[in-house]
Amino acid sequence: MSNSIFWFRRDLRLADNAGLYRALKSGDTIIPIFIFDINILNDLENKQDKRVAFIHDAITKLDTELKNLGSHLVVKYGDPLAEITALINQYTIKNIYTNHDYEPYAQHRDATITQLLQNNNGKLLTYKDQVIFEQDEVVKNDGLPYTVFTPYSKKWKAKMKPYFVKPYPTEKYFTQLSTTHTPTTIPSLQSMGFEQMSLDFPDLFAPEGIIENYHDTRDIPSIAGTTKLGIHLRFGTISIRALAQQAMLLNEKFLNELIWRDFYQQIVWHFPHVVNGSFRPVYDAIPWRNNAAEFDAWCTGNTGYPIVDAGMRELNTTGWMHNRVRMIVASFLTKHLLIDWRWGEAYFAKKLNDFDLASNNGGWQWAAGSGVDAAPYFRIFNPKLQTEKFDKQLKYIKYWVPELNSLTYTKPIVDHDIARKRCLEVYKIGLGKL
Repeated sequence: MSNSIFWFRRDLRLADNAGLYRALKSGDTIIPIFIFDINILNDLENKQDKRVAFIHDAITKLDTELKNLGSHLVVKYGDPLAEITALINQYTIKNIYTNHDYEPYAQHRDATITQLLQNNNGKLLTYKDQVIFEQDEVVKNDGLPYTVFTPYSKKWKAKMKPYFVKPYPTEKYFTQLSTTHTPTTIPSLQSMGFEQMSLDFPDLFAPEGIIENYHDTRDIPSIAGTTKLGIHLRFGTISIRALAQQAMLLNEKFLNELIWRDFYQQIVWHFPHVVNGSFRPVYDAIPWRNNAAEFDAWCTGNTGYPIVDAGMRELNTTGWMHNRVRMIVASFLTKHLLIDWRWGEAYFAKKLNDFDLASNNGGWQWAAGSGVDAAPYFRIFNPKLQTEKFDKQLKYIKYWVPELNSLTYTKPIVDHDIARKRCLEVYKIGLGKL
């Protein structure tokens, strides 16, 4: 029988894995691999990056599962093109199976691997796994992509059929996993330049009642009202199909959050310029103030606006921030401080354990008014009103800002009314409305 590879990437699980299912069902002997990509890791400044630790933990568990099936995971650390070239030569590989990745770097990487395999009479075969609908699967009647969420979500729901969330029964074909390929040692975090650290990640399953009550609890940062499953979706340790099934049964508001993920992924696919620029190019003309000292105050949670500071301190301490607070701090940076949304986007990209390029970019452009389905430029969150609405008893704020009522707490770095007026004037000038 021929040898083929299954390449784990954003899909670190055996169960209900689309690409793995297709690989195993092909009849080839499948060698499972994972590559710690130096092109990604070398760009990470923080050597205590919990995302790398999460991946390391996930593939260690994956390797244990494979060993229980008589196989094991081949784990490499290096450049994917070089590592796969070596594996092709070592095992005479027919094809490589994997799942789609929509981000620009991934597209470039996969193009080079496709060419390599073509030169060796093989193919890179990729499948949809991390979203329910992708690319052109949900478009307007004229074939153009949606750029507003509500009509997109309506079409998404109208198109949904049970088979779109049916799990892939990979377990039926585990006998196709290779049992004879050479064992490898999983490189340690230290050997890749990262520090070993204690892990405290959310469980694979949402606590009981969270999804059922999501519509009532999702906006209250002081309670456990969200699933915190973002990191599992980001790295594929959980199946989007399984979660969507659950959402369709239990809570439409939670289902909408999953649809937002699909929406932003197809935006990046159709409009790749959003990765570096505004979806609406006119917003690139806004004369941002970009005050470095004020940006530092925002980053460290010392703006004098308690709910903003609480959110940033939660992010810096835990690698996670409540979604409602993410919107508040993003609005504050872009509207109150008039700092380019890309500065905030980049900071979140460094700090968020559940960082996803498409969702992060979409959220920041929404806050700045520059994106698809964006908040209008004149919608400026009032931190005080947001606090009264979502943290009235200050439970969340006092946890993260214990010095709140003391003389040591920072004075507000900007007055809300003055900042709001300034923002409207600057945006109008940038957008040519004066």
